[in-house]
Amino acid sequence: MSAGVGGGAAPDGEASDAAHVRWAVLGPGAISRDFVTGLQASATGVLHAVGSRDAGRAAAFAAEHGAPVAGEAHEILARDDVDAVYVGTVHPAHLELAVAALEAGKAVLCEKPLTPSAADTAQLLAAAAQAGVPFVEAFKYRFGPYAHLLRRLVEEDVVGRPLELHAAMGFTAGSKTGRLFDPALAGGAILDVGCYPVSLAVAIAAWAGLLDAADGEGEGEPRRLGVRSAVGHVGETGVDERAEAVLAVGGLDARVATAIVADLPRDVVLRGSAGWIDLPDVWGSRTESGTRLVVHADGEPPFPIQVPVVQPMAAEADAVAAALAAGRGQAPEMPWAESAVIAGLLEDWRRALD
Repeated sequence: MSAGVGGGAAPDGEASDAAHVRWAVLGPGAISRDFVTGLQASATGVLHAVGSRDAGRAAAFAAEHGAPVAGEAHEILARDDVDAVYVGTVHPAHLELAVAALEAGKAVLCEKPLTPSAADTAQLLAAAAQAGVPFVEAFKYRFGPYAHLLRRLVEEDVVGRPLELHAAMGFTAGSKTGRLFDPALAGGAILDVGCYPVSLAVAIAAWAGLLDAADGEGEGEPRRLGVRSAVGHVGETGVDERAEAVLAVGGLDARVATAIVADLPRDVVLRGSAGWIDLPDVWGSRTESGTRLVVHADGEPPFPIQVPVVQPMAAEADAVAAALAAGRGQAPEMPWAESAVIAGLLEDWRRALD
């Protein structure tokens, strides 16, 4: 890697390299705090700067976590001693900040979902392609041994062709206040945690080759990307509080559910033409990746597999660093084409509740 994307010196006077990626955090909130904690386990990254619309908040966060630089976001993006940026703001702020970071030549790890709309996501991905630096959507469960193993099992047809996914993510929010229940901040269950089961369905379909020509169906053929059915509840605050759907994802039927007013089972099942896979903790947590899965291939006894655990947010950061070192715009764990499909399905799901 060169001496930083912007060509400046590292804080110790040495050039940035593959094992010394200088990160800036934009948005000093709860998710950014988790990212910074995870970054301590990274093999490649160090926290160098914190940016916010409120310079005072940035300074306080930087002092708490030992970052030597703090300021308003535009000041941070103008610095030569920042290699990569983590965007951890509310959803509607992602587009402007991520585009500004890309135009400044910084690698970007952007929290999920990339934006609240398919059109804005397309604009952001176009900016990433134009910038020629790494841009990665931060679905943390996609990074590390668990996702790599699941991908291999799907690609090798261990339980045959994927047919159906049952997946949910939901929790009970403490109160109906804050960003989760604010339509102006793109609140609601679907964008906040429903994006997880949708993104897993897209991943499995992609790994199985089911997304190839998914939009190329002929006249009269069933739609292969979109919502087959959906039910849900929009609360008095105007956001979707609970929702279920059956999504067509290539040739995969994804039965997904989400909530911010109820704790939902986290176990996931992938059914194929020759068996099924139980994924009891595929989502992991903000500190640990998933640990186990069980393969039920037809005619064979159940085969449990223990999976090595990693810090998933550190794994995200290291994937960005690997792309930066290799001069790639995309991380193989989270390709742009999949981010685009996810955005479209999330938009369709939300519209189906109107």
